[in-house]
Amino acid sequence: MPGSRVARRRRYLVCEPRHFAVRYAINPWMHPDLPVDVSLAQRQWRTLIGVYRDHGHTVETVNPEPGLPDMVFAANAAVVVEGRVFGSLFSAPERRPESVPYEAWFKSEGFEVQHPESVCEGEGDLVPAGRWILAGTGFRTTREAHREVQEFFGVPVIGLTLVDPYFYHLDTALFVLDDENIAYYPDAFSPGSREVLGRLYPDAVIATREDAMAFGLNSVSDGRHVFIAPEATALAGRLADRGYVPVPVDLSEFHKAGGGIKCCTQEIRS
Repeated sequence: MPGSRVARRRRYLVCEPRHFAVRYAINPWMHPDLPVDVSLAQRQWRTLIGVYRDHGHTVETVNPEPGLPDMVFAANAAVVVEGRVFGSLFSAPERRPESVPYEAWFKSEGFEVQHPESVCEGEGDLVPAGRWILAGTGFRTTREAHREVQEFFGVPVIGLTLVDPYFYHLDTALFVLDDENIAYYPDAFSPGSREVLGRLYPDAVIATREDAMAFGLNSVSDGRHVFIAPEATALAGRLADRGYVPVPVDLSEFHKAGGGIKCCTQEIRS
């Protein structure tokens, strides 16, 4: 019912895109020969942070480091559940140094941090969803990492196989609306994974390919407000029909690196 959704205040960790660039290609979105407007990226990022704060959320920052152009994508650095942090071991060698400053930040804040033994890309592929963690594999995070995550958190992990390289991380194909429901693009998943999602979430909000390609599923929800790419108009309409409040935020410059709102947002769940 419209108006019945309840927002919950969140704590987010972000990283300023001071050194943002597309210097290599590790997903289909990245084209190093195309220019990136760093000033525009910074303005878009600051707008997102302002919107989060305007909606009552706490935003903290980790300092960006030179030579790490993708460090702005804070979601990939870890997954945090009940105040415990499972870090990242990136698939691409270019990104592996990012884990060091993020883990240092968490440790400085008093968090317990577990560094993975297998390739694992944080909230890019690990999505806490109420009673369990939805876990993507197929392009980045390995099934071995899924097992590590389950052992570390003691939370059931449900593996989902991604099959479309444009949706190389789970958070480009699916996001959690609240503890009970999700939105997702079915064709990003293998047939068996689609069946699993259908059983777990029979009332899920289904996105079109157009909305998924517009990074509409790389969204962040506080339980009521959904911070979403402006181009994902059909998905925003479906969310509004379910009583959620779409909040459009343009992060289009980050699409050149294969990222969007969620990629820039690490949630600290304590």
